[in-house]
Amino acid sequence: MINHKDFSAALSRVQKPARYTAGEYGAVSKKPEPDMLRYALCFPDLYEVGMSHLGIKILYGLANSREDVWCERVFAPDIDMELEMRKRGIPLYGLESRQAIRTFDLIGFTLQYELSYTGILNMLDLAGLPLRSAERTSLWPIVIAGGPCACNPEPIADFIDLFVLGEGEEVSEDLIELYKKAKAEGWEKPAFLRAAATIEGIYVPSLYTVSYSPDGRVCNVTAAEGAPLPIKKRIVRDLDAAYYPDSFVVPFLDVVHDRAMVEIFRGCIRGCRFCQAGYIYRPVREKSADTVSRQARALCESTGYEELSLSSLSTSDHSQLEPMIDSLLSWSEQARINLSLPSLRVDNFSPELLEKVARVRKSSLTFAPEAGSQRLRDVINKNVTEQEVLDTCRTAFEGGYTAVKLYFMMGLPTETLEDIEAIADLCQKVVDLYYSLPTRPKGKTVTVTASVASFVPKPFTPFEFEPQDDAQTLAQKQKHLLNSLRSKKIRVNYHDNNTSFLEAMLARGDRRLCDVVERAFRAGSKLDGWSEHFDMTRWTHAFDACGLDPAFYANRRRDYDEILPWDHLDYGVSKAHLIREHKQAIAACTSPNCREQCLGCGANALVGGVCDL
Repeated sequence: MINHKDFSAALSRVQKPARYTAGEYGAVSKKPEPDMLRYALCFPDLYEVGMSHLGIKILYGLANSREDVWCERVFAPDIDMELEMRKRGIPLYGLESRQAIRTFDLIGFTLQYELSYTGILNMLDLAGLPLRSAERTSLWPIVIAGGPCACNPEPIADFIDLFVLGEGEEVSEDLIELYKKAKAEGWEKPAFLRAAATIEGIYVPSLYTVSYSPDGRVCNVTAAEGAPLPIKKRIVRDLDAAYYPDSFVVPFLDVVHDRAMVEIFRGCIRGCRFCQAGYIYRPVREKSADTVSRQARALCESTGYEELSLSSLSTSDHSQLEPMIDSLLSWSEQARINLSLPSLRVDNFSPELLEKVARVRKSSLTFAPEAGSQRLRDVINKNVTEQEVLDTCRTAFEGGYTAVKLYFMMGLPTETLEDIEAIADLCQKVVDLYYSLPTRPKGKTVTVTASVASFVPKPFTPFEFEPQDDAQTLAQKQKHLLNSLRSKKIRVNYHDNNTSFLEAMLARGDRRLCDVVERAFRAGSKLDGWSEHFDMTRWTHAFDACGLDPAFYANRRRDYDEILPWDHLDYGVSKAHLIREHKQAIAACTSPNCREQCLGCGANALVGGVCDL
């Protein structure tokens, strides 16, 4: 237990002490028992970000639903709190018990974005644990990690004992049972890891050896005897039957997404060629409208939230969306609960849908054309036309909205300066559309916000073979876009080119980057996702010290026959399918969505189905 005097003194000197105290409504406290498994569920970012993440809420509730497990939340401290902790000898602790997590059985990290990698090392260091898995020889704690970035975990493979590939609900239960058996029978850590590797969805990197060619490319991945190759991801087949919490921890302070959230389906039918989530979460599995309504009502009643968000990769693609919303409105409208539908498609957004979601009170509307020109939208397989974008904006404006936000990407494969100009042209057409409408709100101006992210090629997408534009090229394109604007009604937001560059290096990196990540951490990197803490020179020096070229990872085109660092992992989508889709992209040809035609990606086999190709 942390010394109370030291803890109180630390809290008196930080800006947001509520991040570190726990005791929120819905937090789970238990009396530790000798045979109770202690589980630290860690989010390698600040409390406000981690408390907004739905996956953490699900796993926290699931683990604590067992009497033999106490799962506690752990978030990265901000700089001020970290200084106080190090000065006073306060180790990283579980929020609920305030006990050091180095005494726990399992320490689990969620991998939501690559820029959190140094944050993971910082949390291990604050916990008083060796960074490298090989240096932690005891059975406890076992350090695990999972989440979208686990589809290529190689840049942090030396620090993590095992990775969860795919969805965590069922794997977590299997892992807990195995660990309890290992602890009761006195297993050594190597025996536990070898047994864990036989669980579907578990990847133990220490059981695999990677060799490299003289040019730096991966030459071969060899599995130890008994270790599976490839390692398959795990999915939950039936979301209606799957665990979902009926209560959330309600934070004391404002967080990024402070609302009730209900997941309505996993996967995506669309096949946008840049979108990693659309591929690694395949195949689509829906919750029924009744299940969504029941779970949402339970959450709103237990937490008191006045906003409900339906979570998915493409909410308007749910096959029962209209009856689902009707069911939700049957109780949420009277309770004055605002219904939020993020991730809407412009090609199936109707006036009827707008009227329903705005019935309680209007929330913001965001749409994602992703590219300005039709040619480039065809390259990325967005399957959205300019007219559909304008028709959707017309629907929003006629419904009383005066602001829309449009998401775009810059640096996409085959992109030209004409495609950049097309972003400005499309935004201008939306502005002009607003002022052409006789039904527009009188005396109110329009605002069109273009949020432009730098494209990052990701594993398990058809663009995993593509180079990222270098920083100079992206800067030129950003300048060209600004020079192409013709209205002050259009606002443009950018992502930082350096962080996108680092993200591209880490996203497609190999195991040699473990040394780079550790060097960057030792130099002071820890909260790289925050612009005020990010320093690219630390990473540049780390690459130089390790004799590695960042451009080799970020700006190099991959051949189809190259062994990629993640090729020994199986996320259900075949490399042959990704190659076919990449060739379609280069030809600017679109592919139908999964409901129109099966393209034989392989993911249906995960739920016992058969692919057409």
